[in-house]
Amino acid sequence: MLARSDAGHRTGPIGWVLRAVVSVHTVAVVGQPVFAGVFLSGDFDGLLWHAVGADVVTSAGYLQVIVAVVVWVRLRPAWPFVVTVAVVAAETVQYVAGLDGALWLHLPLGVMIVAGLVVLFIAVWRRPLRR
Repeated sequence: MLARSDAGHRTGPIGWVLRAVVSVHTVAVVGQPVFAGVFLSGDFDGLLWHAVGADVVTSAGYLQVIVAVVVWVRLRPAWPFVVTVAVVAAETVQYVAGLDGALWLHLPLGVMIVAGLVVLFIAVWRRPLRR
């Protein structure tokens, strides 16, 4: 059995790419409530930053889907792909709900997305991604 310190070295380059993309995606999504809070505090530029952040989060999510497919094909674990698709589907609904002003859906879904991505971030950094 591999020691925890050895497990990360077995990941391969595509595993490290997945970790990097998930990390960027997580940082971007954690910024979203901050930008929303800036707006709710009365700084109307916060809404612009929140909108730009939504585009960044969405783009990072779609990139993560592509990388998760490559991880699945090359290294065989399906769980990063399955979780990524679930998160990106929720983010797509989140994006549309935000554009429509459906805050009753946008806010709680946002909390679930942040929690889901943080858990995924922890999982891709702790679990070995190997054949």
